[in-house]
Amino acid sequence: MSLWWSLRLCLVPRTRSRQAGSLLLQSAQPRPSFQAGRWLSSSASSKDLLMKLRRKTGYSFVNCKKALETCGEDLEQAEIWLHQQAQKEGWSKAAKLRGRKAKEGLIGLLQEGNAAVLVEVNCETDFVSRNLKFQQLVQQVALGTMLHCQSLKDQLSTYSKGFLNSSELSGLPAGPDRDGSLKDRLALAIGKLGENMVLKRAAWVKVPCGFYIGSYVHGAEHSPSFHNMVLGKYGALVICETSEQRASLEDLGRRLGQHVVGMAPLSVGSLDDEPGGEAETRLLSQPYLLDPSITLGQYVQPQGVSVVDFVRFECGEAEEAAEAQ
Repeated sequence: MSLWWSLRLCLVPRTRSRQAGSLLLQSAQPRPSFQAGRWLSSSASSKDLLMKLRRKTGYSFVNCKKALETCGEDLEQAEIWLHQQAQKEGWSKAAKLRGRKAKEGLIGLLQEGNAAVLVEVNCETDFVSRNLKFQQLVQQVALGTMLHCQSLKDQLSTYSKGFLNSSELSGLPAGPDRDGSLKDRLALAIGKLGENMVLKRAAWVKVPCGFYIGSYVHGAEHSPSFHNMVLGKYGALVICETSEQRASLEDLGRRLGQHVVGMAPLSVGSLDDEPGGEAETRLLSQPYLLDPSITLGQYVQPQGVSVVDFVRFECGEAEEAAEAQ
């Protein structure tokens, strides 16, 4: 064997061994640390976005994660996508549940300045009526009704009063910072809570100077968002004409509202009505709830106040009773 071949045979294995060793050394070297840091940073950022979206919308982690993935981790677009999906699911569920009896729910009372509104929103069970999401729906309905009331540019010389039925109420805008109508908010709530719900009715009252709105809600719970809104099962607004505004009017208005809720009058009547018979349904001739030895008219007259009108809502009452006012 020639020297050339001998040297080649000796050198080839060593060369391959050296190459293999070099490859082993290369594979044993750790990856640059900046790649791991970048991955960890991306993971933390995704988690932060997920938490923000979850806190802001209240939807499940699974749905929030899907929204971020679908929208390329764009928080604003993910929120829009979530609401759109919830709206679709809500309308679908609302269609399936329509027709199921909804006799439970809440009355909402909201007062701002010279205006006050009463709303009724129904659901199927008392359990759902105590749910925060349902209470937030009642708040939105009351706020939508208040905005509608305030948008009516009346030149008030006396009080004004109005009613909205279910269809009219559903068509009101959801509010200044929300898209769509109250009907859209209803569908979202149905999708989340899984019960049939109804925006049943609303009433609003506006008064000029020289008038006062007394109010009362039975079993009142203060709204989680609006300090001047209360929720309960019965509610009343009592419109009074008075020559002067004084601190005691608030207490007087609450007592009058309490009487209206408890005694369920059908009309105001007059101070000349005699007690008994049909007069039992007239507010001023009814025995005063807190002192049955006198009529409500006899209680009010020395106060320097005239009761001119009222609104009474009872949650779940029959349509005939509601239309009698």
